[in-house]
Amino acid sequence: MTEQRASDADRERAAEHLRRAGGDGRLTVDELGDRVQHAYEAQTRGELERLLRDVEEGAPVARRPESGVVVRPGDGGARWVVAVMSSTARAGRWRVAPRCAVLNIMGDAKIDLNDAELAADDVEITVLSVMGSTTVYVPEDLRVEISDIGIMGGNDVRPATIAAERHDGPVVRLKLVSFLGEAKVRRGPKLTWRERREKRHRLKHPG
Repeated sequence: MTEQRASDADRERAAEHLRRAGGDGRLTVDELGDRVQHAYEAQTRGELERLLRDVEEGAPVARRPESGVVVRPGDGGARWVVAVMSSTARAGRWRVAPRCAVLNIMGDAKIDLNDAELAADDVEITVLSVMGSTTVYVPEDLRVEISDIGIMGGNDVRPATIAAERHDGPVVRLKLVSFLGEAKVRRGPKLTWRERREKRHRLKHPG
């Protein structure tokens, strides 16, 4: 039955269901646009069912643990972030798959997890920087574990980044590999030049 050909009415009903799920916050903006497009392109009812499977009643929904990080278990999310002789940035509201790889070759990559949604409680992000620079911004209250290798390059992981870790809640495991390049990990959101200056001033003149 699931391989029965879908009708225009079937596609429209699926698209409307997806729009309601997006309005309820069960899908990110990017996911909603992608799934609605696939719904209108679907040839069978089975394809439509797969698009709706994790947003039907009783499916896993997003939750915000004590850490404040949004976790919505399930499929989907970015598995690759690539910068080849170019720059790329992932920030704002975006979904991270349980296993994600960042490939940066002679480029510049910014990965901001502060407003990201995790697809699992345990997420692994591998960052490969080859003659490029990658910066990962992690939330202040997110538990993060870091391992790194530098080959004729280096990784900048400040002690405060590790010291601020939680010992409960979701965890992001960062694996940094740099060859003639560098990877940096910073707590908190990316700051503008003015915000960095004001932060330095507050640290020098507390109160």
